[in-house]
Amino acid sequence: MKIALHGRSLTPVMAPHIKRLMHTLKERGVELMLSELWYKELAAQGWNLEGIGRYTHQAALEDARFFMSIGGDGTLLDAVAQVGSYQVPIVGINAGRLGFLATIAEDHIDRAIEDLLANRYTIDERALIRIDGKKELFGGVQFGLNEVTVLKADVSSMITVHTYINGEYLNSYWADGLIVSTPTGSTGYNLSCGGPLVLPQSANFVITPVSPHNLTVRPMVVSDRSIVTLEVECRANTALVSVDSRSEVIETGTPLIVRKESFSAKLVKFEGYNFFDTLRQKLNWGLDARN
Repeated sequence: MKIALHGRSLTPVMAPHIKRLMHTLKERGVELMLSELWYKELAAQGWNLEGIGRYTHQAALEDARFFMSIGGDGTLLDAVAQVGSYQVPIVGINAGRLGFLATIAEDHIDRAIEDLLANRYTIDERALIRIDGKKELFGGVQFGLNEVTVLKADVSSMITVHTYINGEYLNSYWADGLIVSTPTGSTGYNLSCGGPLVLPQSANFVITPVSPHNLTVRPMVVSDRSIVTLEVECRANTALVSVDSRSEVIETGTPLIVRKESFSAKLVKFEGYNFFDTLRQKLNWGLDARN
């Protein structure tokens, strides 16, 4: 069995847990390979990486059984972009802060390894969102797990985002920006901008304005079978477009086509995982100083 691993800088608290993780997997006969950047970072820190390989391109992941994301939710978003259409199941180990997507805490790593190798897990398929323009964006990795966002590129004037659903005019949003979110992304930027929470398997997009000038404009839920067309207009002639944590400057006036990606992300979930539990724990629902 081959398992790929990708991570970011580890805290002194997490480092021993990840070293034990790698050691245990190697002892169980698992072939490990790290992302090129993470391999170099760990090697520079003096880690013993003997017998561990590295991958430099997406095709190297084709025969991986699992992909372990070691970090926070941002690292898991990187993992989704790296795995792409190969749809390797992703195991999210939380070495960050919030851990909405990377749900395995350090004290559950050993149990997760045992369950993984014993096939005691389920696959949670999450829809991805894609954006296309007149030219290639984001080095060809034009999909994400959370959201597509268009934002003003400067700190002054707002932008206008003319929005169409399946070719029919919806609205012109005069705002700092506009978010088109997946159900997974509804707990992220969408939530902070007043958008609704949507269950992961809801088959919807959420269209949420960022600081709209017209206060009667509200977030809207549409089918993820919809094709959303965005045309940005602003004084600066440039705007910012982002997919998850990646962003690029674009010229305004160019139509952007947002739709559901043809493949999905596969997240590994173990016994005891419950989305409602995660909401209550991560958002501190029910906590009150009075009780």
